[in-house]
Amino acid sequence: MDYLFLIYMLVAYLLGSIPTAIWAGKIFFGKDIRTLGSGNAGATNTYRAFGKLTAIAVLIIDLGKGWLSVSLPFLLKSYTPMPDLQLSYIEYPGCFLGLMAALGHIYPVYERFKGGKGVATLFGAIIAMDYRVAAICMGVFIFVFLLSKKVSLSSMISAIGFTIAFLILHAPYRIADTLAIYTLPLLVLYTHRSNIKRLLKNEEPDFRFKKS
Repeated sequence: MDYLFLIYMLVAYLLGSIPTAIWAGKIFFGKDIRTLGSGNAGATNTYRAFGKLTAIAVLIIDLGKGWLSVSLPFLLKSYTPMPDLQLSYIEYPGCFLGLMAALGHIYPVYERFKGGKGVATLFGAIIAMDYRVAAICMGVFIFVFLLSKKVSLSSMISAIGFTIAFLILHAPYRIADTLAIYTLPLLVLYTHRSNIKRLLKNEEPDFRFKKS
């Protein structure tokens, strides 16, 4: 049902738009995370600005936004009389719902369309899509991070790993699905434009765990 899928996409965007890091900073610290550190409204900058516990909470909620956005149609079908999605032109609607959640995180309607980079929200969506692909992405992220100590580089390479892993494990044949699968890493690369510039100049800072 096309109209139902459009509703789910809107809900995914609104869920993704919940600006966890921004609201946490404003409510508990009286500060806007976008004016601190790197200016990114994500878990990494939250860790640097507000500490470990706040960053963990932000990360969990951002992951949850992506997971719920993709899982919502299945949950509603299982526990309510809502009809199943029947889309002749899309085989993997979760890819589109995950992208909408990420777009919500990047351009949150509740905060004048200025949000984060969407990595955690996308990863939450990938977990809901296929835990095997999520495990591969996490493995790639950890491997690159251990070598580089750079969250941005690890995020970008793991996003590319998503596309490769998804294509291998699922081999989608519909054009719309293929476009969505390729769009995901392109979106991550786009939101990391400033990081790419710093990486090329060897100016991107390493991520350091705080001692306390």
